[in-house]
Amino acid sequence: MPDKEQERLATDLRAALSQLMRHLRVASSDGEFTPSQRAALSRIETDGPATIAALARAELVRPQSMRLTVGALEERGILVRSPHPTDGRQVVFSLTAEGRRLIDAVRQAKHNWLAVAIADRLTPEEQRTLAEATGLIRRLTQE
Repeated sequence: MPDKEQERLATDLRAALSQLMRHLRVASSDGEFTPSQRAALSRIETDGPATIAALARAELVRPQSMRLTVGALEERGILVRSPHPTDGRQVVFSLTAEGRRLIDAVRQAKHNWLAVAIADRLTPEEQRTLAEATGLIRRLTQE
């Protein structure tokens, strides 16, 4: 059972990580996507082309909701539909070249903001401490 100090550390860490994520979203065009759009894009980027049903199951939302999410991304030219390779009744959605470019740009903007913040706001000693903390955070998130 965690003691008071561990509880406080957990609260502080969660708050700091939430604030970091907000800064990263603001630093990039990621803010132009809804959370469900970001989730669908991430899933397709990681797992490859997917049907509406597969995306909905993976994200624990209703297919109707995912259809709206994917439809908005398709309208913007970020996703494209194509016939399902084995089931002619279905379609799969994949990233377009524009979608890939946008994801890469978002990722680069986040990286740039973070690298500049580290360089400008932290001393070399603090940067070493952050490197150690990064390793610890990785250990916390390993399953």
